[in-house]
Amino acid sequence: MTNEEFIRLHREADVRRLALRRAPEGIDLKWCLQQIEGWQLARRKLPRWAATEGLWYPPRLALEQCSSQETAQYKADIVHRLIPAARRQSMADLTGGLGADFSQLAPLFCQAAFVELQPDLLELARHNLPLLGIKNAVTLSPVQSFTFSPFQLVYIDPARRDTAGRKTVRIQDCTPDLLALQDQLLPRCRWLMAKLSPMLDITQALRALKNVREVHVVSLHGECKELLFLMEGVKEEEKEGTPPLFHCVNLGTDEEPLTYGPPSDGPSVGLRPSGQSIVHCQLSIVNYPLSIVNYPFLYEPNASILKAGLQDVLPERYPVRKLHPMSHLFVSDRPVPRFPGRRFRILGFSDFSRQSLRDLLAGLRQANLSVRNFPASVATLRRQLKLREGGHIHLFATTAGDGSHILIKAQRTETAT
Repeated sequence: MTNEEFIRLHREADVRRLALRRAPEGIDLKWCLQQIEGWQLARRKLPRWAATEGLWYPPRLALEQCSSQETAQYKADIVHRLIPAARRQSMADLTGGLGADFSQLAPLFCQAAFVELQPDLLELARHNLPLLGIKNAVTLSPVQSFTFSPFQLVYIDPARRDTAGRKTVRIQDCTPDLLALQDQLLPRCRWLMAKLSPMLDITQALRALKNVREVHVVSLHGECKELLFLMEGVKEEEKEGTPPLFHCVNLGTDEEPLTYGPPSDGPSVGLRPSGQSIVHCQLSIVNYPLSIVNYPFLYEPNASILKAGLQDVLPERYPVRKLHPMSHLFVSDRPVPRFPGRRFRILGFSDFSRQSLRDLLAGLRQANLSVRNFPASVATLRRQLKLREGGHIHLFATTAGDGSHILIKAQRTETAT
């Protein structure tokens, strides 16, 4: 039996149990287990890769850190929009890694350079890329020189771990340091696309990075995964002071993407303290208890919008009103399909008096609990209400427009009908 036959035979097996078994003679068990585990991870995260026979997979950490197929395709969609097909001559990925992003970007260009510091990942790329149908790739180590430049696109995804393996967030703590490289890279490309930590403060990044024209806050199934900064490779003074365009998306859902660029005579986008909205505009606030009765639908903006601080743009785009300036919850008198966030039908609400809570929660033993602009944690409130986690009912402890603390009972619906 060969390694390949062993891998195919045990592809669906539990890797931990398989590791305890004695391998047949001639089988490199460590390598086979790595390939089986890699394929199982790829089946969920990179289905195109999992469907391609013969690929080699790296250790688990590299697969966990790479982009998913959905987020990699999103980057390719950006390129489709920004760079006309006739001008896509060359690109370079300076942090190739496993190659998930490169495999989506490279086919869009005539020439593509894959650069990777780690020799084992470089070897994997040289094996995998042809199998994925990518014939135009040049695989290089950082010390090798490029044969084509300037590029229409340079892509960089700095490693977000230090030498001890601990996670890092700040741009200058990642490898390579984009802040130190940007002055060298921008003159050599039309666009510089940087993938940075979703934990990064966007305001601080905009202060540090040059020529940022677009900021993409990318979520997948409700979880914020990536921040993408599109930096234009032109002289800084040519477009000095131009505010970036924000794109907030939640991939894998039916939610509408939110694109926001401030008009000169409209709401302003500016640097803001952490936790405050990046938008400053007039809001229509709903008070408690009378007016909330007329708004039976509840909305919670998705993670991308909250990360970008663009929640206060939503009443301009959708027929919704905000419960409180700091609550980040919205209501409407009719369903709003494709609202960019979770959608609920309100089943009831109350203040925090004992009798009101008893009436609202009658017969309820478990619920999903969230707090928004409320002076208690989820754990504390759950103990007070004596509710287990889970079920189909959602409870929101929040503050209404008149300052009242309220508890909203709701049920999620995809279309809020």
